[in-house]
Amino acid sequence: MAQCTPLILRLVASTVAAANRAGKIIRDIMTVGDLGIVEKAKNDFQTEADRSAQRCIIASLSRQYPAVTIIGEEGPSTSCEVPSDWVVTCNDTNTLGLTCPESLLDVQEKDIVIWIDPLDGTSEYTKGLVEHVTVLVGIAVRGEPVAGVIHQPYGPPAGTGRTVWGIIGAGIGGITPHSPPKDRLVVTTTRSHSNKIVEDALNALKPDEVLKVGGAGHKVLLLIEGKANAYVFASAGCKKWDICGPEAVLTALGGTLTDMNGKRYKYDADVQYNNTGGVLATAPGEDHSYFVKKIPEHVKFLIYLEHAIRKLLSYF
Repeated sequence: MAQCTPLILRLVASTVAAANRAGKIIRDIMTVGDLGIVEKAKNDFQTEADRSAQRCIIASLSRQYPAVTIIGEEGPSTSCEVPSDWVVTCNDTNTLGLTCPESLLDVQEKDIVIWIDPLDGTSEYTKGLVEHVTVLVGIAVRGEPVAGVIHQPYGPPAGTGRTVWGIIGAGIGGITPHSPPKDRLVVTTTRSHSNKIVEDALNALKPDEVLKVGGAGHKVLLLIEGKANAYVFASAGCKKWDICGPEAVLTALGGTLTDMNGKRYKYDADVQYNNTGGVLATAPGEDHSYFVKKIPEHVKFLIYLEHAIRKLLSYF
């Protein structure tokens, strides 16, 4: 790949190729049937597909871009040996010809943090709800999300997978965006991690329909495809690797992702991994501030209290 191509465009091209390979690994493990399930914490599962997909992506990206910082959900994987066919050095060509935003032309590897969720929607994966599963990679520069990749291993066409990418200031690819509903309010939220705080936030919005699905990546795709107006998760249970990539893709299209107070998250290497203020995302064309104002103040407070309690319990 020509080194004169800006680093961000090359990195996204490499990430798309690595995510595609990780998706095949996820499908192959499901086909074999031995998922190797481990419960990391209550209702927080990891499978062999999570571990292998992450090793594939980290090995592929770290060998091409050794000075970037990579943070994966399943912990450090840089020293793990991987099969040679898991290391992807070919690149997707669709992003290489884009015009790189001027603000990203001089980005260096040391400025970049890559956030990886190798299998978003693990609970759904173990239950065979594979259409909920995504591979997420977010690229942040000096703490700001600038590009993202969302790969659906079982997405269209015909369940063979699709990869959606976005670069803020350059556009998105891999998907045909649609406008959200205009005559009704459709909200998407968690399928398996609901509680009273989550329900209070939903009730305050008075939606006409609630789509309860797995995975942050899947929910953001629903916004992009025009199937929902907003994604609401009033909980501190989600983490930076869940939202960095989806936020970048959604923002590249004109949507918005923040915490429940309307504050954007930072993605520096040393930030708190938990999304301490929950997640509120809106489709392109929606008034994000309207949704922020509709969320009750007690919900916003209880999310931070939930995080404080989780942190306190982690010491015991």
